Amino acid sequence: MHWIILLVSAVLEAVWATALSLSDGLSNPLPTVVFCVAVTLSMLGLGYAMRGIPIGTAYAVWTGTGAALTVGYAMLFGGEPASALKVLFLAGIIGCVIGLKLVDGGSSENA
Repeated sequence: MHWIILLVSAVLEAVWATALSLSDGLSNPLPTVVFCVAVTLSMLGLGYAMRGIPIGTAYAVWTGTGAALTVGYAMLFGGEPASALKVLFLAGIIGCVIGLKLVDGGSSENA
């Protein structure tokens, strides 16, 4: 269950990062509300996940997945130029996240 919560929190990291960008310095109300809700839920989820996943692994997975999703979203919707190398390196981040899950020898509670 900790891994599922961690991945949901990473998705929320991408949501709050994107909303922060769209909020125009927290002056646009709707993206600002989305940012506040998503950042709160993302942090709560990260904190919960760290109960069953080592802090270094949890943080690396949270930031790596969130960053890859944020860049991927920006490339898909025109906010950032895409390139084959950028996609390759993002795939590398995701591959490393998967590797961290595979080598996690934590508690039997991990999903």
